[in-house]
Amino acid sequence: MAFTPTLALAPRWEALQAALLALGSDGGRVMVAFSGGTDSAFLAWAARTVLGRDGVEAVTADSPSLATGELEHCRELASECDIPWRRVATNELANPLYVANAGDRCYWCKAELMDVMAPAAIANRAVVVLGVNVDDLGDHRPGQRAAAERGARFPLVDAGLTKTDVRALSHEAGLRTWDRPAAACLSSRLPYGTPVTLGRLSMVDRAEAALRSLGLPQLRVRHYDDTARIEVPTSDFEVLMAQRLEVIDAIKHVGYRYVTLDLEGFRSGNLNQALGPLVSDPQGQAVYQP
Repeated sequence: MAFTPTLALAPRWEALQAALLALGSDGGRVMVAFSGGTDSAFLAWAARTVLGRDGVEAVTADSPSLATGELEHCRELASECDIPWRRVATNELANPLYVANAGDRCYWCKAELMDVMAPAAIANRAVVVLGVNVDDLGDHRPGQRAAAERGARFPLVDAGLTKTDVRALSHEAGLRTWDRPAAACLSSRLPYGTPVTLGRLSMVDRAEAALRSLGLPQLRVRHYDDTARIEVPTSDFEVLMAQRLEVIDAIKHVGYRYVTLDLEGFRSGNLNQALGPLVSDPQGQAVYQP
């Protein structure tokens, strides 16, 4: 597989090639934590392009917090790109520290994934890599710390790639994920301090699936007990309101009593605001100061 990006993106691609080649220099492989989003899809494709089919494997966590359809999306995407793929079952709900849904919930989620991937990584002399880009370093992402502590690498960061770079390179490579909306895990719809349960995850999953079926591709349904707070881009307000009765019926059918629309619109990760102001820790990682 050959890929020649435009002149403007060539230095970024060359840097990523070098980062991936360094990881595979001793004959090992890379195992990509593969969510099927823009970043992990591009990273897996890039590893397949640079290291060959035998040098990469995509691994998707089959988690209770994974939205319906996402596992099949990952399988299909890996097949399209001719990337070896497997699913691994994770059970973060068995960890009380995850269930408590404090500000470090994502740490315990990523720790579970890394621990589940570890045996295969060791057996295959593989390095686990994550699709973290430079922009992610400025947000509250405790999962990055959990992964780094367990030996994961971030080739997109090593190459200096931003989200814009990843989307642009993905577009030039012909990847259909180049403009895919961000799709955080279902647990991120629960305000911090609300325990994560299968019942709550299921309600959010079914509510969001119902809204997507109404033509709202980018959205969040935030769970506040018997109230659903819908977030869509402000440009989609008219689309939503034109189907107001259908939206109300779909959300109440799931089990919510009240249906609300957030007038500020879609904001990825906005529940993090409850954690306090964002600051940098001594290692330069973004954390929230209580």
